[in-house]
Amino acid sequence: MDVAPTAADRRSACLAALAQGPGRFHEPRRADCPWCGSPRLRVLLRSTDLLQRKPGTFTLDQCAACAHLFQNPRLTPEGRDFYRGDPHLYGAHQGLGGPLADRLLGTRPGDRRHLARALALRALDEPECWLDVGTGAARFPALARRVLPYTAFDGLDQGRGVEEAVRSGRVEEGHRGSFPALAHRLAGRYDAVSMFHHLAGSPDPREELKAARLALRPGGHLMIEATDPECRFARLLGKWWPCYAQPRHLHLMPLAGLRAELTRLGFTVVAVDRRTPHVPADLTGALALVVNGRLPQGDVPWRARPAPLLRRGLRRAGWWASVPPLALAHALDRLLSPLLTRTGFGNAYRVIARRDAGWTPAPPPRPDQPRSGVARPATTSSTCSHSAANAVFSRPSSSR
Repeated sequence: MDVAPTAADRRSACLAALAQGPGRFHEPRRADCPWCGSPRLRVLLRSTDLLQRKPGTFTLDQCAACAHLFQNPRLTPEGRDFYRGDPHLYGAHQGLGGPLADRLLGTRPGDRRHLARALALRALDEPECWLDVGTGAARFPALARRVLPYTAFDGLDQGRGVEEAVRSGRVEEGHRGSFPALAHRLAGRYDAVSMFHHLAGSPDPREELKAARLALRPGGHLMIEATDPECRFARLLGKWWPCYAQPRHLHLMPLAGLRAELTRLGFTVVAVDRRTPHVPADLTGALALVVNGRLPQGDVPWRARPAPLLRRGLRRAGWWASVPPLALAHALDRLLSPLLTRTGFGNAYRVIARRDAGWTPAPPPRPDQPRSGVARPATTSSTCSHSAANAVFSRPSSSR
């Protein structure tokens, strides 16, 4: 059984990584939009790491031509590893208690939300093979089997959780790594591919969409849930809007831009939902981030000296004192959710698109339009074949 490293275990490595300053974790700033190529950019916001409070400043730019939001300058792969690491050591809920904080912040999808996702696709098709990209510990596949008992679920993720998901039987096969890098090995194997809040953290969402097209058979469905940057809470709460999630979110795509790109890649959008995927945690999350920024830091490995016992006690006490206002914000998020999702305050959208059988690349777009890449033909298959040659790892074969 793996034991999570403590702050003391990680301190020397974190301080060594920061020795040259956090600027080393950024790529050069780009002068054009990564989605459409337009040079008409504006700074939308600048923020620090409001969750873990690691050193560094991050900028979100917005394209005036296509409204695409992206981190500029973007984190390097090393930077992404650094800022996404250590979630077990520190977070907005440190000192409050993990399960309670997950409920208040809405950071962990509940069973009902997972089942709603599966039912949304079952209304259109009952797939034989489903690949869940960014599956983590594969909670979605495990729950989706309740409504899709004859579907074989595979998982793909860059973290170690997918290996445990295979061992525990939550997925048939697990693939660890980048989806674009593994897509050629998975060509034409799936009737369904899902990406739940996966594209925002990807360095190149367009490559993820191409990989999905390659992995799908003709007629198969791609289901995407993503943060909606057109949510009115984004303007109301500014940098405290939890869905900005800097520095972990690299791209936030307006629905229109995603739909246009799917069409260019040979998909037909068959369903769009801007209400059901809403996560009622905007007010709670914003308040939690504010409280987190006002309390003293706990014992974290990116500070040279361990936090004294008094400071850690004050932090824990501060979090417990914040429970009543957090609970009130949580109640408001829940009670107002039906109204908010009808008035432009929904913070997420769901798109289901069908992969067309015949497709030729769209003509090159104008500079202010998204650019599509070169098409790669997908290999079709009439059965849901799983083989050790194709999988990174799989559990012992069983009847389906």
